[in-house]
Amino acid sequence: MDLMTNIEEVQLGAQGPSVGRIGLGGMGMSGGYGHADEQESVATVHAALDAGVNLVDTGDFYGMGHNEMLIGRALADRKREDYLLSVKFGALRGPDNSWGGTDARPVAVRNFLAYSLQRLGVDHIDIYRPARLDPNVPIEDTVGAIAEMVQAGYVRYIGLSEVGAETLRRAAAVHPIADLQIEYSLISRGIEDSILPTARELGTSVTAYGVLSRGLLSDSLRGNRTFGAGDFRSFSPRFQGENLAANLRLVDALAAIADAHGTSVAQLAIAWVLAQGRDIVPVIGARTRTRLTEAVDAVAITLSPEELAAIEAAVPADQVAGDRYAPAQMAMLDSES
Repeated sequence: MDLMTNIEEVQLGAQGPSVGRIGLGGMGMSGGYGHADEQESVATVHAALDAGVNLVDTGDFYGMGHNEMLIGRALADRKREDYLLSVKFGALRGPDNSWGGTDARPVAVRNFLAYSLQRLGVDHIDIYRPARLDPNVPIEDTVGAIAEMVQAGYVRYIGLSEVGAETLRRAAAVHPIADLQIEYSLISRGIEDSILPTARELGTSVTAYGVLSRGLLSDSLRGNRTFGAGDFRSFSPRFQGENLAANLRLVDALAAIADAHGTSVAQLAIAWVLAQGRDIVPVIGARTRTRLTEAVDAVAITLSPEELAAIEAAVPADQVAGDRYAPAQMAMLDSES
């Protein structure tokens, strides 16, 4: 399998670490989109590192700890300086996979961090972030607690996830924020109004997840529209009934441009996000080496201003059908308030 091995690195935030131009997201390796092969997942992590994709993103609630343990096993024989771990914490889960909100109290920060260090088998986390804003805890308190862990050597940099511009500004007043992890893609462009400009003003990069919109912006769903019970898309509004049909019409329009460009739909979607700025790092949830190769190869795609305009005209953000999460989860997003 021929992977590019010279991926450009960019700095994450004004004071953050150097990372490969794309990152690897681990959620799909722990059941987020149905069954994943563990051996292939480990091989994908290894292939990513070999290709220069050194940012590995996980969450302590992905598979209720399964993903951290998987990532820990995959990285066990690698030098610690060869990879950067980005970890989200605070999302509360039940044994029935239910969601119970977010706990980002200072005492919870220290507790969650201790468990993550153990599951990952490391002595520090490179970028640590609350998964969502805890509405019961001032962001200053949460960031302050992580800052104490930075001073103690257990964390290197602080990140945030799915917060709005005002919250980001308040957090940055306490401690520099290396990156904001938030959904950003051709069909999820809400950050462009105020969140992205604020991040740029503050020297905070964006690690963009959902760049392929859970597989919607790819060729994978054009002939297969069924999802297993454990698949996030089985209850995501954009993948239901008429919403899915309408969204796939946009994908068909994008596919025509991809065909003319000699790329896949997924590669075109990744290349579009990459073209939005060097301070935006797509985090791709590849579960196989094949999908990883496709994503890595997208780094070499250059799009002209005319091509970018054509892509945006083919997929107008205001024509996307359905919210990106179900109502209960949308209510947890400070970035959508």
